[in-house]
Amino acid sequence: MFCANKRKKENKPQRRNPQQMVFSSNPLSLSVPEPAFESWLRDSGYLEILDQRTSDLHRLTTTTTSTSAAATTGESTAATTTTTSGLFHCLFSCLGTLISFFTLNPFSKLTTEDFSGETPSWTLGFIGFSDSYSFPSSPSQARLRVHENVKRYARNYASLFILTFACTLYQMPLALVGVISSLALWDLFRFCGDRWGLDRYIVIQQVLLRIAQCATAVILIWSNVQMAIFCALGVSYAVMILHASFRKLTPVKQPTRGRWK
Repeated sequence: MFCANKRKKENKPQRRNPQQMVFSSNPLSLSVPEPAFESWLRDSGYLEILDQRTSDLHRLTTTTTSTSAAATTGESTAATTTTTSGLFHCLFSCLGTLISFFTLNPFSKLTTEDFSGETPSWTLGFIGFSDSYSFPSSPSQARLRVHENVKRYARNYASLFILTFACTLYQMPLALVGVISSLALWDLFRFCGDRWGLDRYIVIQQVLLRIAQCATAVILIWSNVQMAIFCALGVSYAVMILHASFRKLTPVKQPTRGRWK
C-alpha cells in the first residue's frame, strides 16, 4: 500500500504557477503598428496595396459606425435620423476631399528623370478599365494617388498639354500666327548669327538678342498667345488632377487580362 501510494504521487502531474510559465519567442506573434506598416509599404514600393488598404479601412470604419449607431437606436425615427446624419457625413467628407484637390501640389515629388523613361500606354496604362477608378476615401489618399500618378504618367500629361495647346491655337488663329512669327523670328536670328559670325562680336550679339526678345514679347502679347497658354494650362491641369486622384494605384507592370490564342 505504501509503495502504491508513493507511485501515484510520483506519477501525478505537477501544477505550475502561471507566472512561472515561459513561452518561446515567436516572430509571427509580433504585432506591427499601423504607421510602421504603412511606412514599410510606402518604402517597399507596394503603393497599390497601401491604396487598397486605405479604401478598405475607410469602408470598414464607416460600416462599423453605421451598424453600431443603428444597433443602439431601437426606434424607427432614431434610425432614420442616424441614416440622414450618415448621408450628411458622407457628403461633407466628399466635399472636403474635393476641396483638398485645390491645396495639392502635384509637382512636389516630380523630377526630371520621370520624363526620361518610356511613355505608358494610353489604353491599358493611362486610361485603364472601369474598375481602375474610385473616389478617394480621404484627402491623404488623394494626395498619395496624385503624387504617385503624376510621377508615373508625367509624359502622358505633358503630351496632353501639348495636344490641348494645339487645339487652343486651332481655335485662336491670331495666336497661332503669333507663335509661328516668333519661331520664324528666332530662326532668322540664328541664321543671321551663323551667316555674319556674330560670335566674334559679343556686344552686337547681345544687343540683337535683346531686340529679338523684346520683339518676341510684343508679338506674343499682341497675338494674345498668353490666353491660349492659360486655357491649355487650365484644362490640362484640371484633367491631370482629376485623373491622378481618381486613378487607383496599380502595379507598374499591368497584368494581361487575356491572351490571344
